[in-house]
Amino acid sequence: MDITADTPTEQLESTRLRLRAAWQARKPDLAQRRADLVRLREAFRAAIPAMDVAIRGDFGHRSEHENLVSEAMVTLAEIDQALGNLRRWTRPRRAAVGWRFWPARAEVRPEPVGVVGILAPWNYPVNLALVPLVSAIAAGNHVYLKPSEHTPRTSAWLRELLSSVFPSDRVAVALGGPEVGAAFSALRFDHLLFTGSTAVGRKVMAAAAPNLTPVTLELGGKAPAIVCADFPIELAAARIASGKWFNAGQTCIGVDYVLVDAARRDQLLEALQAQLRARYGDFSSPRDYTRIINDAQYARLSGYLDDARMRGVQVIEPLTAGEDDAARARRANERLFAPALVVDPGADSKVMQEEIFGPILPVLSYDHLDEAIARINTLDRPLALYPFSSNRGDIERILAGTLAGGVTVNDTLLHFGAHGLPFGGIGPSGIGAIHGRFGFDTFSKLLPVFHQRRWTATDLIKPPYRGKIDRLVRWLAK
Repeated sequence: MDITADTPTEQLESTRLRLRAAWQARKPDLAQRRADLVRLREAFRAAIPAMDVAIRGDFGHRSEHENLVSEAMVTLAEIDQALGNLRRWTRPRRAAVGWRFWPARAEVRPEPVGVVGILAPWNYPVNLALVPLVSAIAAGNHVYLKPSEHTPRTSAWLRELLSSVFPSDRVAVALGGPEVGAAFSALRFDHLLFTGSTAVGRKVMAAAAPNLTPVTLELGGKAPAIVCADFPIELAAARIASGKWFNAGQTCIGVDYVLVDAARRDQLLEALQAQLRARYGDFSSPRDYTRIINDAQYARLSGYLDDARMRGVQVIEPLTAGEDDAARARRANERLFAPALVVDPGADSKVMQEEIFGPILPVLSYDHLDEAIARINTLDRPLALYPFSSNRGDIERILAGTLAGGVTVNDTLLHFGAHGLPFGGIGPSGIGAIHGRFGFDTFSKLLPVFHQRRWTATDLIKPPYRGKIDRLVRWLAK
């Protein structure tokens, strides 16, 4: 298989039409949906070693354990959640009609919508492709997937996996770069999901608008952690380190910056450096540290640190202090970007203006909790928020004073893996939600159905509105 072969843009619409015609001819029933998910689970488990090789090849290096946790575990959990609950999810849901319409009854029927388009990103190229695919298949749809061009080996692996599980008129995969992605976004899907940056999300939404295609956007933003004065600094540092440097910070819900009470800022900086040394040690060739996906992203991140230094902001790189030019050049060639702490950057610094999406962590101090909350609210609503406090009142103040796509209290990232919770942003960090039943509902039409009885008082409500009918209407309107 040629992993560089793009799907011709002129073939995209014919593939969508083929998927739509097959869906219309035979909409997947419960038995087929279950069989599809069982086959996908079996094929996926068998292909995990090949997945690991493909992802590491695309990144240059990524920890096998991070692949197992973030890609394999999450995807299998989503399939298991769907298989365990599919019968219940597909049942009609009783709905109240109100006493005025008695003795009628009502229900909400989850119905498949047709063909779902999925635009997947490069940072978690498997789980962010297959998790929504599982929801779409569970809901009874056919799927057209466009993986990222920045992970070509993984995209080819996905195409091979899915073609071994599904007929080509039930699930199809398009490969290619921005031109293919733009044309894909403009197809007349019955629902379109995009995961990626806010800037590209705007383009996807604009492309879908002429067709009035419903869109779900899973975007990003600057996800803050707030360490309150009562929370143990060592524990906060350990959990923030996990939420920041997993996948070298290339995580849409990764910690983007930390706010800490001013009296303990330096303690947190020391604790974070200790975490980095304990986790990655000798940084000449760390086995458990992910490389940056490509040269353009590496240059972007380097520019953030150059900007901070130009502004006189302190930058701490605890794992590469004192390295020479040759070592720096070797790291750049390998796209091995060292973890960095940026101390109290100004609001005009690039690290505070843009989503970092890399292993750079700004650490900012605050004097009062209200000041920290106000600072968060000067930026767009984030995809994730991480408050650290043992004081329930302070947690409630933070939750009441801010709004994010999702929250993990006293830890990081974990709400993403809880498939009973919806995952999605708000405003610039996203529209709509996926995971578990929320993903099933996203890719369903929740069809309201009202069942009228043979005999009902509403038959009386018709002109002429006089006498008893006049009194009946006025009584009902009280």
